[in-house]
Amino acid sequence: MTAMTTTTAAPAAAAAEPPPVRRRRRLSPGRRLPAARLVGPVLVLTLWTAASAAGTLDTNAVPAPWTVLRTAGRLWADGTLPTDVLTSLERAGYGFAIGLAAGVLLALASGLSRTGEALIDGTVQLNRAIPTLGLIPLFILWLGIGETFKVAIIAIVVYVPVYLNTHAALSGIDSRYVELAEVQGLSRLAFVRQVVIPGALPGFFVGLRLGVTGSWLGLVVLEQINATSGLGYLMFQAQNYGQTDVILVGLLVYGVFGMVSDSVVRLVERRVLSWRRTLGN
Repeated sequence: MTAMTTTTAAPAAAAAEPPPVRRRRRLSPGRRLPAARLVGPVLVLTLWTAASAAGTLDTNAVPAPWTVLRTAGRLWADGTLPTDVLTSLERAGYGFAIGLAAGVLLALASGLSRTGEALIDGTVQLNRAIPTLGLIPLFILWLGIGETFKVAIIAIVVYVPVYLNTHAALSGIDSRYVELAEVQGLSRLAFVRQVVIPGALPGFFVGLRLGVTGSWLGLVVLEQINATSGLGYLMFQAQNYGQTDVILVGLLVYGVFGMVSDSVVRLVERRVLSWRRTLGN
């Protein structure tokens, strides 16, 4: 009788116990808020505004935020800023598209073929060791000082990180997946679609983010070389006339473009790689 009572009470006691609480990992960064990346820029803007209002900053060296906003409004109203912005976007877009396509194609050719790796990888590594901006004089001699050489330099700035990270991801694909594909008898096309592309996507997106940032960094230099329009040209002309507020307008526009483009790539990456488990989950 006692044994039966004990046996009956055991399930009841187990049912009464509270469900185990899932402990949060101490090293987990937690879920990232969408607007969290804006905290730093907003803090810098707040400090800049406060220092300008208190008279701490020299307005000749660093104009106040309201002065920069008035200058931006004036440049936009007279049509200067929209024209320069569109020109810069066009140059960056063409160079980025060419560099992206070249980086992906070269990485696939090098990562999927030993012959391709022998022919391509060493050349790209050599190109990586040469400062891209150091190629400007040579490209001017080859392509002239027009738009072509600017687009070509931006393409080189973009394709190198895209290639390196995509190729590294291809080389890092687990050999067990390759053996499984061979056992399953997958065709070459099916192998690329089901194994290679999913395995290379994380590295590809890392290179894509670096390429997007590099395209803007290269553009700000290139647009100061024999250009007649663009944000870099606007800043170069402002330097000649000592217009610090105009230079800050150009830098802020570049910063906004860089942050927005990087955020777009991160959003696409999060959607495409939603299957991947990360620490933030």
